Amino acid sequence: MAAQNNKVSTGQMIFSVIWILLLPALLLILAGDWFWIQGWLFDIWYIVLGFSTVIYLYFKDPGLLLERLRKPGTGGEKGWDKYWLFIFLILFMAWFVIMPLDAKRYLWTINFPLWLEVIGGILLLIGFYFTFRALADNPYASAEVRIQTERKQKVVSTGVYGFVRHPMYLGGILYLIGAPLLLGSKYGLLLGILMAVFIVVRIVGEEKALIGELEGYKEYMERVKHRLIPFIW
Repeated sequence: MAAQNNKVSTGQMIFSVIWILLLPALLLILAGDWFWIQGWLFDIWYIVLGFSTVIYLYFKDPGLLLERLRKPGTGGEKGWDKYWLFIFLILFMAWFVIMPLDAKRYLWTINFPLWLEVIGGILLLIGFYFTFRALADNPYASAEVRIQTERKQKVVSTGVYGFVRHPMYLGGILYLIGAPLLLGSKYGLLLGILMAVFIVVRIVGEEKALIGELEGYKEYMERVKHRLIPFIW
């Protein structure tokens, strides 16, 4: 593997399991309805994605799992990205809290039509694919913007990285838009769009770092022209 020490601790695995289960439970608690079908569909999606990626990385690429479990600010991360992560985490938690309050407990949003909920579910499935494949294809897919010199980071251009340059961000944006559509939350959708804009800002900053510090990234940009959406951007 790329990392020198690929030992994932028991504490790290327990933290991963708690995090994967905590947010789905919070969604139903805030909704006040344990029989909320859309909520259960989203929770099942979230739990399957979480456990499938953690289990896959634990056995196939523990070095990447360790990288993604790094504490922010522990070395090599771009200074601006620390603030970006902090703001994004606040927005994400607000997004997760407001959706069940909006769609179910207080009914601030009139229920979306079924076809919009179906589109939301489809976006989640597509987002699942890009998120999982990005982690499977790229052993350097850190959660932080940093050049992993200690792991001898290289440019990855195969798999979904031959489709767009940032497939994990694409998966994340589909997730942020698809979830509120499935659950029926107008305010969750607005927050999801805001977070998508934040992701676009991060992509611009991240690519500046990659161009300047990662050998071969300029050539990769010439081969794969688009960041998120083919033929558009």
